Amino acid sequence: MIIDTGKHTRRAFLQRSGQLAMVGAATPFALNLAAIGEAAAFDATDYRALVCVFLYGGNDYANTVINHDPANHARYAAIRGAAASAGGPNIAIPRADLDATALRPTTPLPGGMQYALHPRMTALAELFNRGKAAVQLNVGPLVLPITREQYRSGNTTRYPLPPKLFSHNDQQSVWQSQSAEGSTRGWGGRIGDLALSSNGNGSLFTCISVTGNAVFLAGDAALQYQCSNNGAIAINPLKDNFFGNEKAREAFRTLIRRTSTDAIENEYAKVVGRSMDAEAKVTAGLAGVSMSTAFPNGNPLGAQMQAVAKLIGARNALEVKRQVFIVSLGGFDLHDNLLSRQPTLMGQVSDAIAAFHQATVELGVADKVTTFTASDFGRTLTSNGDGSDHGWGAHHFVVGGAVRGAAFYGTPPPVSAGDTAAPVDQWHVGQGRLLPTTSVEQYAATLARWFGAGSSELQTLLPNLRNFGGSLGGVPYPVDLGFMG
Repeated sequence: MIIDTGKHTRRAFLQRSGQLAMVGAATPFALNLAAIGEAAAFDATDYRALVCVFLYGGNDYANTVINHDPANHARYAAIRGAAASAGGPNIAIPRADLDATALRPTTPLPGGMQYALHPRMTALAELFNRGKAAVQLNVGPLVLPITREQYRSGNTTRYPLPPKLFSHNDQQSVWQSQSAEGSTRGWGGRIGDLALSSNGNGSLFTCISVTGNAVFLAGDAALQYQCSNNGAIAINPLKDNFFGNEKAREAFRTLIRRTSTDAIENEYAKVVGRSMDAEAKVTAGLAGVSMSTAFPNGNPLGAQMQAVAKLIGARNALEVKRQVFIVSLGGFDLHDNLLSRQPTLMGQVSDAIAAFHQATVELGVADKVTTFTASDFGRTLTSNGDGSDHGWGAHHFVVGGAVRGAAFYGTPPPVSAGDTAAPVDQWHVGQGRLLPTTSVEQYAATLARWFGAGSSELQTLLPNLRNFGGSLGGVPYPVDLGFMG
């Protein structure tokens, strides 16, 4: 929260109040305007946290979780290298470069299919092979299970599709909230709604963003409390020099918290007071946290995840039993320079998640914290010349001590450009775009169930979940994907 001491006029306050109401922003300041309602939720006796790592821009799935067995790698290399014949680069990663990140599942995949991670993801590959991470294959937004033929039929009344497929802003919102851009409620926030009663005095800290405003954490009663990498965001005049006058600082502190006969001014004072109290509580809580885990330097995602680890370390001081966090990393919209730019991003994701998991081990909550990745969409398997274009389904990671790791979940997609009528291509919609065989609803439901949500609550949290639970075209669509213990 930032207050400009030069603009505390009644007119400015009314203007900002109106702007805030129109925007519906869920900043720490606005969060205190929300009446924290009583949720029909479970009573949590232990601590649990979900941490969403959102990769903005649409991560290229094919160079993240890479086909490694000889037959499928050859198919992958042929498709990704096709542009080279026209003078473009080959965007396939050589099989010999994948040995250090080869994944060794406890149960082999059918047909001899094998995967490896990007060569820069050695830390995450190690977590997988130690049983602390799993891969959910081909997950993406779906309204209901659908085949390629149904998708291509154009009958969206009978076979409804997620809104505005392949659009960055809309698919970011659909992943986070099941609705296109402009949505005001996210499934992370709705999960947070369930935890408010369990968190009691700490309800304000149920949903925390360390990456700015994201619809993912907006619930009906729970809104996001925002922190920076350095902790709580303070009111600037109370943190900075304040004209070098401590008496002026204290006078301002008293002024902005005093009661008034004017209803709006009085509510403003209450809001500011709550914000100040929350900042003091977070700051004091973080001061009591000591961690020796080393996070990678110069890694923006690592800095955010270190802040989350410290906030989890302060869980007792913050009086919370359940928390939902979001962190993020951008730069994944790689239509060009895929081979030169993705390695740095992949290394940042891998190193940050591995360090964070080690921090949860140090804090004694490794089995109480689950980290998962998400992104706008996957990308095309075919090359556009120097990168890949917008897609749909993608592979994602789930990490933590409670994860049934060293395993793949979902249906492995065949390696295909998806442009033929062969049955093997039924889960592609052209250019190697994956038609998801796992929905975001199934993914979210599996995480929410571990968090403590019951079956009836899942149906409220995730309205499209009722469309899943059966099978289509030989592919199962279970409500619980099984990756959580």
